[in-house]
Amino acid sequence: MSRLFPLGGLLRLRGMAEDRAAAELAGAHSRHDRAQTRALQTEAMLRGTAMPEGVDLTSWRAVTASRIALGALLVEREDEAARALGDVDVCTQAWSHARRETRALERLAERHEETVRLEENRAEQLVLDEVAGRARTPGLGAEDPAEGGAP
Repeated sequence: MSRLFPLGGLLRLRGMAEDRAAAELAGAHSRHDRAQTRALQTEAMLRGTAMPEGVDLTSWRAVTASRIALGALLVEREDEAARALGDVDVCTQAWSHARRETRALERLAERHEETVRLEENRAEQLVLDEVAGRARTPGLGAEDPAEGGAP
């Protein structure tokens, strides 16, 4: 290419912004997955605790307190997972916006490259046409039969 894309710097900047948004989205997905896993583990622990039969009042109160604490922890972890999912949505929107901006500039760059390519092809064709036109003129490449005839 003989001419550079005038918005090349902005395109690189937008590409970096898109990459950063994609990394933040990946991090948000990872945090959501971890929060969801913790919530599921807490739910499994809560389901796994059963009220024992034939225990004294103190033991029964301890098991009840444990189940209440696990229930509260489950609510907290489900809330954490919901917040993490909200972060995923925000990061997805940010990445989508960055991708649209980058793609718009990429399309402009593609059009610019095509325009430059067409201009280069036109210029090359003009040179080829001129060379071909010169080769056909008398005295430049072919002998003139009137000048070099037999005696």
